[in-house]
Amino acid sequence: MLRVLHNQLFVTPSLPSTPTPFNHRTVIITGANTGLGLAAAHHIAAGPVGKLILAVRNTEAGETARDSLLSAHASLDPQTIEVWPLDLASYDSVRAFAARAISTLDRLDVLLSNAGLATFQYSKAEGHERTITVNVISTFLLAVLLLPKLRATGELSRNQPEPQPLPVLSIVASEVHAFAKFPERQAPEEKGVGIFEALDDPDQYYDTMGERYRTSKLLDILLARELADRVSGDQVVVNCLNPGLCRSQLSREMDTAAVRIILRLLGRTLEVGGRTLVAAAAAGKESHGQYMSNGELAPHELSSFVTSDEGKRTQQKLWEELTRMLDTIQPGVMYNVQ
Repeated sequence: MLRVLHNQLFVTPSLPSTPTPFNHRTVIITGANTGLGLAAAHHIAAGPVGKLILAVRNTEAGETARDSLLSAHASLDPQTIEVWPLDLASYDSVRAFAARAISTLDRLDVLLSNAGLATFQYSKAEGHERTITVNVISTFLLAVLLLPKLRATGELSRNQPEPQPLPVLSIVASEVHAFAKFPERQAPEEKGVGIFEALDDPDQYYDTMGERYRTSKLLDILLARELADRVSGDQVVVNCLNPGLCRSQLSREMDTAAVRIILRLLGRTLEVGGRTLVAAAAAGKESHGQYMSNGELAPHELSSFVTSDEGKRTQQKLWEELTRMLDTIQPGVMYNVQ
């Protein structure tokens, strides 16, 4: 907790020092119509960028965000920014988005997985608790579906006369992962109950929904680390990041007086928080499999559980369960990871 307070009160992340890190590159930002996603889009649009795709659930809001970007960055070619529909609560939407990217994009340099959900309300999407569907299952479904496109872009870059940045898959996590109790990790597997099934149990709603966001971000970190172990950092850089507590609309479904007071006292502005997303998206091979915070590598800020033997066993168990789910959603998709 002391580290969190120190980061919030005394640390101001900066933008990458690399000049024009997204020049001639294609960047997808999920959840880009508002909050940190839009803030990151503004930072990226401020410098030369090949193509910037705003992946949004509400395309009308996405077009408004696009207009704000074009208005703020007058030199930007309007054709540079596109708005694509993406609803992470729907596997069909995720598959359609990925198919469009694979078939229409010449390249994909950065997938910045920012879209997320925080809520006290229990509901289901695609048969699983909604927070887990949006923040975890669909996030990794999209990542695995687009992995071949990212790899292919890396091959294109290697054939250039000048060294090119590696493609990056960056997942927005959170420092609050360290506070997750995560009792579901002890689901009785011998009775056929997996971790994801335990997370779906509505009978546990009142005990666990208050920390469900924290748990989802812990899962994101564990699964990102496992994915990085299975993907060469010479092909695609996989990292995850902590933007810190920011005054965004993420907590709109958790709107209480206490939340509003904490955000007002401790929350970073979106402009500052957005810098951390850009830093992760622009990071190189040194960030592969790493956790970033304040725009820098921060393995020391991972919870002790993540790096413990139990954490590693849980990570592998989660991956096995996720693999089965993704192969059911899209048969054969896990061949993309090999």
